[in-house]
Formats: sequence, C-alpha cells, structure tokens
Amino acid sequence: MNDRTAVLATLEEYAEAYCAKDLKRLMAIFVDGVDISLIGTGADELCSGRKAVASVFERKFRDAAATQFEWKWKDIAIHGKAATVAITLFIHLTMEGENLVVPVRWTVSLVMTNEGWKWVHRHASAAAGSQEDGAAYPTNRD
Repeated sequence: MNDRTAVLATLEEYAEAYCAKDLKRLMAIFVDGVDISLIGTGADELCSGRKAVASVFERKFRDAAATQFEWKWKDIAIHGKAATVAITLFIHLTMEGENLVVPVRWTVSLVMTNEGWKWVHRHASAAAGSQEDGAAYPTNRD
C-alpha cells in the first residue's frame, strides 16, 4: 500500500470506529502517548493530551450517533515521515430521533511510526455562514 492510500485508510478507520462508538479503536488511530491534540467545532473543544481528547469523543458519543462519513474534497501532502490531510465531509448522524447532516472541514496531521501512519492532531471547523463567496472575511450585515 502506498503512503497516500495508507493515509486515506486512517480516515476510513476513524469513520468506522466513530460510527461504532468504539473509543479504544478510535484512540488507537492517534500516536501513542499524551502528545496529541484536537480542535473541534464546539467553542470548548480545544484540548491536548490523550485523556482530554478521549473526553471530547465520549461527549459526542453521548449526544448523537453517527451513521456515515461522506468524504468530499480532499488534499493530501506527504513530506517524508509527516503528512497533512485537508478534507471536507458530511457527517450523517441521528440526534434525539432526528436525522442530521453536518458539513465539516478537517485538517489532520499524521506522522509515520513503526505501526504505520498515526494521527497527531485533528482540527474540525464549519464554514463561516456569514462570509460571502469571494470575500476575505465573514461579515455580519443584519
């Protein structure tokens, strides 16, 4: 398996583990040790360290059930033993009996280890709804 395919496989593994609410499998995607970080879409989802990252996933598992990750635009840059994935996706989930589709943008930083490609950091964001196409910054024009 080439590096690009192997990096993409970590995204699929993440999606499968997340949809299964399998925290142990999900955390195994990250490098060993505490030097990992995560930024989520929630204002309070800024964390570093294995315990803090796991607690964000635990909260998400309590609040909703993801059923599918639908990958869209993607770019993969590999430089030696480091890789960065920039990707957009739709997360299909069920929350309080309602089916939702959440558009998300991710950046994932990976490093090559003896066990293959492992995540070091994942950043998720939502596109600014108040930013018009072609504009440099979001505006609030009520």
